[in-house]
Amino acid sequence: MSLPRRLLAEALGTALLLAVVIGSGVMAERLSGGNVAVALLANTLATVGGLYVLIEVFGPISGAHFNPAVSAVMAWRGELAKAALLPYVAAQLLGAMLGAWLAHAMFDMSVLQFSTKLRSGTSQWIAEGVATFGLVLVILRAPGSRVAAMVAAYIGAAYWFTASTSFANPAAVFGRMFSDSFAGIAPASAPGFVLAELVGAAVAVGVHQLLSTRTASPAPAPSGGARHV
Repeated sequence: MSLPRRLLAEALGTALLLAVVIGSGVMAERLSGGNVAVALLANTLATVGGLYVLIEVFGPISGAHFNPAVSAVMAWRGELAKAALLPYVAAQLLGAMLGAWLAHAMFDMSVLQFSTKLRSGTSQWIAEGVATFGLVLVILRAPGSRVAAMVAAYIGAAYWFTASTSFANPAAVFGRMFSDSFAGIAPASAPGFVLAELVGAAVAVGVHQLLSTRTASPAPAPSGGARHV
C-alpha cells in the first residue's frame, strides 16, 4: 500500500475516532441530566464500538495506529519504516484536530474552541502511563485476528479503571485540546499526559521483550532420574 494511501487512512481513521469520542461525550452530557456516571458509560460504549470498527476498516491499509505512541513503537520494532513515522504522526495529529471540529459542527457548537478542563496531578499521569502501557502491551501480544476486539475491550475497561479515563494516545490529547466539552483537556494539561503516555508505551515494549525472552530448556534427565555430571 502506498504511503499517501496509508497516511489518508491514518488521518481519516483518527478524525473519525475523535469525532466518536467527542461527539458521544457531547451527546451523553446533553442526555444524562447531569449524571456523570451515565455520561461516561455512554461515552465508553460509543468509543468501544467505534474503535473496533475503525481498526477493522483501516487496519489492512495503514495498520490502524491512530496513535503516535503506537506508531513510534512499530517504527522501533521495524514494522513501520522509520521514514514514515513523522508523516504518520502528522496525519494523526491533523486528523485528531479535524475530528474535534467535525464533532462540534455536528452538534451546532462553535467549531473553533479550546478546552478549559484541567486534568493534572500525579494520579492522572500514573493513570495515563498505565492506560498506554496496557494498550501497547495488548497490541504487541494479541493474536492478529483478535487485535481489534481486544484493543476496543481494553480501552473500554480503562475508561473506568483509570483516573484519567484513558486517553492513552498523544493524538487524542492533541485533538481533545480543541474541544471545550465533556471529553476535552486543557492545553496546559496536555504535556503531562503525553509524557506519561510515552513512558507507558516504552515500559510496555520492555515488558513485552521480557515476556518473549526464551531460555534454553534444560537437558532431559536420563532414564532412572539420575543426571550426568
